[in-house]
Amino acid sequence: MRLYLIAGEASGDLHGSNLLKALYAQKPDLSCRAWGGDMMQNAGATLVKHYRELAFMGFVEVAKNLRTILRNIAFCKRDILDFQPDALVLIDYPGFNLRIARWAKAQGIPVVYYISPQLWAWHASRAHAIRRDVDKLLVILPFEQDFFRKYGIEAEFVGHPLLDEIGILGKLDIGNSVPLPNIPISQYPNIPTIALLPGSRKQELNRILPRMLEVTEDFPDYQFVIAGASSLPEEYYQTFLAKYPNVRLVRGQTYEVLRNSKAALVKSGTSTLETALLDVPQVVCYAGNWLSYKIAKQLVKVKYISLVNLIMDRPLVRELIQDELNKKNLKAALTEILSPEKSAEIRAAYAELRERLGGGGASERAAAAILKAARMGI
Repeated sequence: MRLYLIAGEASGDLHGSNLLKALYAQKPDLSCRAWGGDMMQNAGATLVKHYRELAFMGFVEVAKNLRTILRNIAFCKRDILDFQPDALVLIDYPGFNLRIARWAKAQGIPVVYYISPQLWAWHASRAHAIRRDVDKLLVILPFEQDFFRKYGIEAEFVGHPLLDEIGILGKLDIGNSVPLPNIPISQYPNIPTIALLPGSRKQELNRILPRMLEVTEDFPDYQFVIAGASSLPEEYYQTFLAKYPNVRLVRGQTYEVLRNSKAALVKSGTSTLETALLDVPQVVCYAGNWLSYKIAKQLVKVKYISLVNLIMDRPLVRELIQDELNKKNLKAALTEILSPEKSAEIRAAYAELRERLGGGGASERAAAAILKAARMGI
């Protein structure tokens, strides 16, 4: 059996790698070709393109790189036809993947979408495209089934794969410190840590990391550690750290950094959910291109930007967006979540969040559904 997987971001690479492990466990003779990253390659897929070549964020950035995007789409179609998969597995990354889904459906290739586009936030009209072009939709957020049902789509809720990745079911002892290479944490046994998660794209770092760093000087009793992305070179981070010699950088070890931290400043996205599942009080941060933000503000139809608040349907964690993301607001928000009372309140709500996300085994359930769809040819 042959499967072709497409993920276009770091989070898709993570979930895609766990999906691949489950797929190979259930069908060892499987052949998989993929767009993704190092983790999907290490999990056994033949890597076609790395997500570093695909990471265009925001309306303006997409417009500026439209020629590259169109070339990638054309190349992807040719590669799929050459490979002749039994099913195409799309992982999030909707701008690209929905185009490929429509084309694949016309070619008679079964299409499975794992980790659905967040149409409940914006572009709800795309649900009609999913009903037309996607044969099987696998969702990971509990409220998504009801949303898609309104459009005549019977999505299957498989649970959230982060529950397994983080080890929320007992594989890790949450809250306990673990050794951190590259951080002389043993030299500062009485100095608590605050984590900085500014994102994994250069565009995000350029806008968000400088604002995060500004506030570090207001908390002399804490050490700050950047949880850096392994996909970005250390030298790129060092350009921001020249004025902040006491801020440390650890790349590719986000979970370990969080598990050593009392609080975190986190760029909006999947990392907000990871931070919550690791029981760390957080402030959610977002700052984008001015024009992209103005356009998105008109289109996005959700009350919150963080997955934590969306799942809980209340403002559990503070969100600082665009101009609100400044030194004054960051200092106030960070001071609040470092207080014992607020920290305890947030952690109690995190326990409820974990219950809402269901049990473990999301990757195994998704793999079983994908293999069944491929066998049946949908």
